[in-house]
Amino acid sequence: MFTRFALIFLSFLFFQDCQLEENNPVAPEDLSTLNLALGNPSGARSAISEENNYLMLQPQFALSYSKARGIANWVSWYLSDEWIGEVDRQDNFRADDALPSGWYRAISTNYTASGFDRGHNCPSGDRTNSAEANSATFLMTNIIPQAPGHNQGPWNQMEQYCRKLVSEGNELYIIMGNYGQGGTGSAGYKEKLASGKITVPKSIWKVVVVLPKGVDDLQRIQKDTRVIAVDIVNRHDVSGLHWADFRVSVDAIELATGLDLLSALPKNIQDILEAKADKGSIN
Repeated sequence: MFTRFALIFLSFLFFQDCQLEENNPVAPEDLSTLNLALGNPSGARSAISEENNYLMLQPQFALSYSKARGIANWVSWYLSDEWIGEVDRQDNFRADDALPSGWYRAISTNYTASGFDRGHNCPSGDRTNSAEANSATFLMTNIIPQAPGHNQGPWNQMEQYCRKLVSEGNELYIIMGNYGQGGTGSAGYKEKLASGKITVPKSIWKVVVVLPKGVDDLQRIQKDTRVIAVDIVNRHDVSGLHWADFRVSVDAIELATGLDLLSALPKNIQDILEAKADKGSIN
């Protein structure tokens, strides 16, 4: 039987095999969460040669970073009530010094007057149990150019809904990312920021696996487990729409991105969960 501690140990063994470089922000023995329990969607590694699929680990989240795009390809994290507290939003957007030497490090002012929000991948609101945890979400490697109507509209609604699910006794495994180039912010269409160093994504997606709080999480994910997947075009004019209007199948996101999501699950479970779009309650 898998326990949460067994999963952490297996994660440790997996990352022992990775070629960790001196710029990797956290050693495998410090991996204290289940951020990659459902798999590594792109097979990212912490090797400098992996310029566009560079694995970065924080206790708060894991991500695959693209040097060419200047943003993360995907970010993965675990959310339970242990992560939710009353710490104030830190708002300390800053460059991520853990990126390899010589790579461009985005800064907060790259987004100034761009028409795009500094959109969180792993939300600030998902990491409020300590100032350190919340501060980690303001690293610029966890930020993407997000149209304000997208970020403050359906995306914010979905983030709040996820935390509502947690307050109702669930734990969540969340993966989100982006693909394509070119979005429409409050100042119009743009493909790049920071003189071409930061790509504005065309679309932003999220996959959420919902479980009643318990143990043996991977074994409890079955054919009827709720999986919510959304894919929302990065446009300012989606502000009046609801996140549920953008529900798709995991298969559709995999087709658009080339990623292998939920890869830690048995193939027969994956095939069923990934083929259907969520129709669960949104209240």
